[in-house]
Amino acid sequence: MNRWLLTFNAGSSSIKLGVFRLDGERASKIGQGQLDLHLTPLKLRLEIEGASSSISIDADPAASMEQVLERVLHQLEVGHEQGALYAVGHRVVHGGLHLAEAVLLDARIEDELEALAPLAPLHQPQNLRLIRAIARLRPGLPQTATFDTAFHAGQDALARRFALPRALHDEGVVRYGFHGISYSYIAAELRRRGLPEAHGNVIVAHLGNGASLCALQNGRSVDASTGFSTLEGVPMGSRCGALDAGVLLYLLRQGMSLDELENLLYQRSGLLGVSGISADVRTLQQSQEPAAREALELFALRCAGEAARLATTLGGVDALVFTAGIGEHDAHMRTAICRRLDWLGVRLDEQANARHAECISSDDSRIRVLVIATNEEQVIADDAARLVTALP
Repeated sequence: MNRWLLTFNAGSSSIKLGVFRLDGERASKIGQGQLDLHLTPLKLRLEIEGASSSISIDADPAASMEQVLERVLHQLEVGHEQGALYAVGHRVVHGGLHLAEAVLLDARIEDELEALAPLAPLHQPQNLRLIRAIARLRPGLPQTATFDTAFHAGQDALARRFALPRALHDEGVVRYGFHGISYSYIAAELRRRGLPEAHGNVIVAHLGNGASLCALQNGRSVDASTGFSTLEGVPMGSRCGALDAGVLLYLLRQGMSLDELENLLYQRSGLLGVSGISADVRTLQQSQEPAAREALELFALRCAGEAARLATTLGGVDALVFTAGIGEHDAHMRTAICRRLDWLGVRLDEQANARHAECISSDDSRIRVLVIATNEEQVIADDAARLVTALP
């Protein structure tokens, strides 16, 4: 019987699935899917070995994630006859100070992840709901976690430090960095493609609904735009990005509650807050409203500014890599960011950029500019395959 592996990449409002055939320690992708938790009824969109399907799921994820996942597993196991589910791998946003590599999940680690939920309130609770629902539906099925923070764990202490009292640093109030699964894939992909930049100084811009930038030196993370939480860095779809701490003090003194403040920073800020229209760059690109244009220009300004800061950390840049939804598919945003980096010698080949070529920089550019699709699900699956095949 075929053995297969399922990955979950959970966001705050949707869940991406990866379906992999397991051959020893090798995980080969055979399908993918997405579950949009905002739709009523829920829609499970699947593409398995070239066959596409859209299935309505009559279950409420807010009331019972188990019911939702039971129908998802039934569709995969029976509807597509995948055989025996061998393991489930999860993207988990926050691993804290101690979980710096992928792990097999157990009750002790779940407790650690729950304690970290205040640091990633949009994602960590959702990760845990999936993990616990699968455990109840398939008792004994191995589950693994791959952490967004793990890739950054080897950064020098100076890069991770805030200018706060040492006691807080020692307690774990440090810059963790996020989107590490994506960055680890890009670092490995540069090596797989035999690109000379794989061993040089590279800035990677992971630009999607969640957005950040990372400085790679010889394939290793040395600095990142994100910090203690997923709020830090550049503005995102609905998250504020870097913010003067004095603003928070002001809002609290004005009577805003902690819950209201959390909702403001995570759900009502970023592109959505500035534009008052949408958190989606595609919608803003089509809008004629001045506020939409301002939101896009602010995003480009902050991304370019963060790239410049990371260039200082690196002491020079060999390549700039765009990845994730906006980075891979939005030529206009890539142009807007790169124009602000003209002083670094960044020059685009506009025709290559328009067709989303791998290399979009012109011949006279001092820095190579690349577009590389990320694949977080493959990283999660590879980690899961390695961990479960090592079990006795």
